[in-house]
Amino acid sequence: MPIIKSAKKAARQAEKRTELNKGIKKDIKAAVKAFKAKPNAKTLAKAQSEYDKAAKKDLLKKNTASRRKAKLYEFAKAHGVKLEKSAKPAAKKPAAKPAAKAAKPATAKKPVAKTTAKKAPAKKTQSKAKKAA
Repeated sequence: MPIIKSAKKAARQAEKRTELNKGIKKDIKAAVKAFKAKPNAKTLAKAQSEYDKAAKKDLLKKNTASRRKAKLYEFAKAHGVKLEKSAKPAAKKPAAKPAAKAAKPATAKKPVAKTTAKKAPAKKTQSKAKKAA
């Protein structure tokens, strides 16, 4: 049992994190089980999404999640699942800017405030030496 205040807090945080991690792992297992029961594009996407979430929250390493997703993809391919292509829009050429837009008036820059630093007093060693001579 922790005695120090910070150790008690760390123990409480560890309990909360453990519960959250268990929930994420259950979601992954449920999604994978659903996919293997009914392999289709929708369940595949759900399972892969769960792996991505776990990797994002550092529950799984990025490469581990990627490897497991690849295994799911292989399973889908073996079972003849038709995969949907990603719905990324085609790259468009940048449109020319319309000339009808009113240009913003140029704002004058404010002058930078000058700092008033005191100059160091000039050394009088030479003038004293001349007077003494």
